[in-house]
Amino acid sequence: MLNSEKSQVSLRLPTSLVSEFDRIAAILERDRTWVMQKALSQYLAIEGAEILADARGLDELDRGDSVDLEDVLEKARAIVDAAEYRRRMRVG
Repeated sequence: MLNSEKSQVSLRLPTSLVSEFDRIAAILERDRTWVMQKALSQYLAIEGAEILADARGLDELDRGDSVDLEDVLEKARAIVDAAEYRRRMRVG
């Protein structure tokens, strides 16, 4: 990890889960902490990022910073109609 600042965290995990981390660490010749950091980083990059994006979206809605769906659909219809018109002009 690039960030050298560290925080101590204590977890109680099922023994079977810790054993899996230990097996992976042994195969990779790394320590358990390194494997767990990688797993947590991957979680944050995928599921965590999705949760945070959803929360930002909800915050925007709460502030009224949103676009009306009908406006978006109307604009999309206009784009599709214009593309269809151009296609017909080329073909016909």
